[in-house]
Amino acid sequence: MNEIQALLLGLVQGLTEYLPVSSSGHLAILSNFFGLDGESSLTFTVAVHVATVMSTLIILWKEIWELLKGVFDTKTPLWNDARRYATAIIISMIPVAIVGFCFKDQVEEVFGNGLLIVGICLLVTAALLIFSYYAKPRQKEEIGMLDAFVIGIAQAAAVLPGLSRSGSTIATGLLLGNKKEKLAQFSFLMVIPPILGEALLDVMKAVKGSAETATVAIPTSSYIIGFLAAFISGCIACKWMINLVKKGKLVYFGIYCAIVGTLLIASCLI
Repeated sequence: MNEIQALLLGLVQGLTEYLPVSSSGHLAILSNFFGLDGESSLTFTVAVHVATVMSTLIILWKEIWELLKGVFDTKTPLWNDARRYATAIIISMIPVAIVGFCFKDQVEEVFGNGLLIVGICLLVTAALLIFSYYAKPRQKEEIGMLDAFVIGIAQAAAVLPGLSRSGSTIATGLLLGNKKEKLAQFSFLMVIPPILGEALLDVMKAVKGSAETATVAIPTSSYIIGFLAAFISGCIACKWMINLVKKGKLVYFGIYCAIVGTLLIASCLI
């Protein structure tokens, strides 16, 4: 992997982690274009995933700090707003934790990262985004515990390449009647632990792989460039996405996913 490839992969990871177009799908497309083997670039994948988590922490540091203060505030009632919100986030992580730790390898074996699967899942992402745009469910004031769990199931399903994590969670939340002003922040906060957990699993997989087979060395400069590209583009995308959700502009990403998904499927079948 050279520096130009690392730059482009980092930019794509940072942007598509938060925009509802699937980071895994776009990385699979770009890696296929570059002729890169996913197994040999696992450590690079970990690096850019950690970079996107750091971008979330930077953009939402005030919200995270206020949440932590509320959770550990001993002067407030036991079930205050901060603890209720934190509990909802924890509940939302249960499905993805089960899938990630118990079934991730099986899902990858069954579905893989083939471009046909990516194309099909991009069409599913498109359908979710477009349907959530036109659906008008009754609005709720707060994200309830059951809603948090259902949104978590949507996040767990996004282990499939091409199924957008942010698109699935936000669209599901909108279909459940949650206000778009609250969903973007909730969606980005709930994704931090799973991304770190996925990075940990990838590290373990990379260590196991290096012990069994020879791995392709990636230059240190490529790591640095990829990390910085993912971090900077992640900061931009995270802030941009929050504003886009509030304005309800996700339908355009649905159209984009539909076009890309259709082209991928056509290219695989022709």
